[in-house]
Amino acid sequence: MNNVVCPHCHHSFELTEAFRHQVEEQILTDIRKQHAVELAVKEKALRESQEQELKLRKVKNELDEEKRVWELEKIRQMDTEKQKVREKTMEEFQDIFRLKEKEKDMVIEGLKKSLDEAQRKASVGSQQRQGEVLELDLEQHLSQSFRDDEFIAIAKGALGADIRQIVRTPRGTVCGTILWESKRTKNWSQGWIGKLKSDGLRDGADLLAIVSDALPESVTHIGQHEGVHLCSTASVIPLATLLRKLLIEVTRQKKIGENQTDKAHQLYTYITSRDFSSRIENIINIYQQMQDSLNRERTAYEKMWKQRESQINQLLNGVGGIYGYLQGVAGPSLPSVPGLELPDS
Repeated sequence: MNNVVCPHCHHSFELTEAFRHQVEEQILTDIRKQHAVELAVKEKALRESQEQELKLRKVKNELDEEKRVWELEKIRQMDTEKQKVREKTMEEFQDIFRLKEKEKDMVIEGLKKSLDEAQRKASVGSQQRQGEVLELDLEQHLSQSFRDDEFIAIAKGALGADIRQIVRTPRGTVCGTILWESKRTKNWSQGWIGKLKSDGLRDGADLLAIVSDALPESVTHIGQHEGVHLCSTASVIPLATLLRKLLIEVTRQKKIGENQTDKAHQLYTYITSRDFSSRIENIINIYQQMQDSLNRERTAYEKMWKQRESQINQLLNGVGGIYGYLQGVAGPSLPSVPGLELPDS
């Protein structure tokens, strides 16, 4: 038998199967109610927790949105400030550029006036002094090119041409004389030929040559006219080179023996012929064309290099000015840029 003692009166009574089943049912009911209450409390707490989480997430989303809006606004403000700085910098550059342009125009105008004045003074200068400068330049040009030869400048006022060139071999053998006359006028004068021939007879010169940019219509750069060799200023050295070689060859033929006299005479006759001057003129024309082409190419490349150098300098100056202005505004917070900072001492 199953006896149960009452905890209050301490009375012992028999626990029947029905009563035990009823007690168990009551206990289970109480447990279910307690569980239901606890479950309701937990569900309520869960709902409250979820609602609180939703509120927090909503607040967080609102804060995130406000942060994004704030950051976007700050970026826009910074862009606006940068644009203002750029515009102000560009205005300052434009002002500086306008002032530089005016300054450059003033300098150019001053240089033009100075140049015009210098040209005016030069144009009224002594023709004799100009001739002396041309003669000295011709003598230096020839003496530097033919160091074995002897050059004698004929003094002003004395009878004769301008320069006497005594042709020598590297061993010092005298091969002949070339008499040079230099002219600096705009128009050709036939009288030059007769005067130089007279000077040549008096001097005993072997060959006669006139240097002038004003030449007869039949001569372009180099040629022969009535037994006198003619050439432009740019063709002096080619003509002198050929005349020297011919004089040296004539001397060499004479040295070989008397039986070579006819060959020397033939050679001399050839160098004074029209055929010789035509061939020399053709060589000089080709030389002049090549020289002109080379000068044009050099001028074009130098112009292109100068333009690129000027553009690079302008770009570097512009960048340096912008960096300097921004550094003055931002201070140490502006990152350094290699190439725009002074080297460490």
